[in-house]
Amino acid sequence: MTLVPVILCGGSGSRLWPLSRSLFPKQLLPLVGEGSLLQDTARRIVNISPDQAPPLVICNDAHRFLVASQLEALGLEPTMVLEPEGRNTAAAAAVAAILQDDRGDVLLLILPADHVILDPAALIAAVQLAIPVAQQGRLVTFGIVPTAPETGYGYIRAAADNTPVKSVERFVEKPDYETARKYVQSGSYFWNSGMFLFSAAVYLDELEAQAPDIVSACRNAVAKAVHKGRELRLDAEAFCACPADSIDYAVMEKTARASVVPLDAGWSDVGSWAALRKVNAQDADGNTVLGDVVALDCRNSYLRSESRLVAAVGLDDCIVVETKDAVLVAPAGRAQDVKKIVDELESAGRTEARLGREVFRPWGSYDSLESAVGFQVKRLTVLPGAILSLQSHQRRAEHWVVVAGVARITLDEKVFDLKVNEHTYIPIGAKHRIENPGAEPLHIIEVQVGDYLGEDDIVRFEDKYGREGRTD
Repeated sequence: MTLVPVILCGGSGSRLWPLSRSLFPKQLLPLVGEGSLLQDTARRIVNISPDQAPPLVICNDAHRFLVASQLEALGLEPTMVLEPEGRNTAAAAAVAAILQDDRGDVLLLILPADHVILDPAALIAAVQLAIPVAQQGRLVTFGIVPTAPETGYGYIRAAADNTPVKSVERFVEKPDYETARKYVQSGSYFWNSGMFLFSAAVYLDELEAQAPDIVSACRNAVAKAVHKGRELRLDAEAFCACPADSIDYAVMEKTARASVVPLDAGWSDVGSWAALRKVNAQDADGNTVLGDVVALDCRNSYLRSESRLVAAVGLDDCIVVETKDAVLVAPAGRAQDVKKIVDELESAGRTEARLGREVFRPWGSYDSLESAVGFQVKRLTVLPGAILSLQSHQRRAEHWVVVAGVARITLDEKVFDLKVNEHTYIPIGAKHRIENPGAEPLHIIEVQVGDYLGEDDIVRFEDKYGREGRTD
């Protein structure tokens, strides 16, 4: 039986704002160690089973280039399923199952891309225990052995037996503290991890019985999907018509086939800054200090600087996170309320909910250094071998100065190279593009001048990344 790892990479991570934004969410960030959470997830499933297929990654269409580049950096080229918008995990798993042509000999290992697992060997051992049970038609989930009475997780009550894979008696919602304390003391309850192993055919059978509208919409979205290389773009109209529900609610809480494998692997869903502090190294005062931080008489706090000096005095049990365009300060006990800040920003139409100051593109990134009425200054970073689209602007002119590397410039009919300390001017309406022919990143300071400087003032004529007619 073939094992297909399915990495769910569609979350927004709003509780880790301002580091995580909807267009650069937490699974793409290096929050624990040097690699991103997505890269860590991909690394730990490389050799789970000898009968293992390449991973299938399901992500938001807006994240496709970032996801692909991070996995390519690991030497992986998985099939990527692009969702026009998130419809929760039940639909994502249904799409993965449908893509197996309903074969009964395929097991799907469903893994969120944004979890921390400090002991990957324990996860592999748990999956090995679960495989023969899933082959017998059970839908297996992985229940985290609780370390404390957590009120932010759902719980799974397992049958009282001594088998390594237990039948599930029931799923329970997030409890209050006293109830959670009793759950932990009983030894019969586990945190609900959101990780699963089941046969593609069995999952579809159960989902068809419990939520047929999800199966119907997903089959329609796959049937009308557009294939391009390793990418499969789901039909937007069909997929957006799919009910949004989790695997837990749609299937696991209703099925009679649920089993659970207890897992003690240093797991965290890093669902808040307080949770992230627990899985990062701490100093003698219980602080996690990252970046350019000076802390005096601080205890049990998470202090992070991304771009400048952060000085903290006398903080106890607090969260301070600085980025180029925002600073978060909160008591650790209110860490879950960060999502309310994001909701406020979205209601006000603030771009900070979606984007940081540095915006990533398939060719590199741009950092907005300064802006005012009539002008904007950016630093462009173009990756080696990358090339921007051939484009024009109707309402702005641009001035480019190369500060590192060599730029190959197309300006209407002319093609020429610019070296460090050389510059050029791009008039309004001129066709232009930048290419980096070198082996090192290219850095350009761009000064835009015009009566409108929005990113949607782009007319694309050619694009290496298939973005003709788009502004991303």
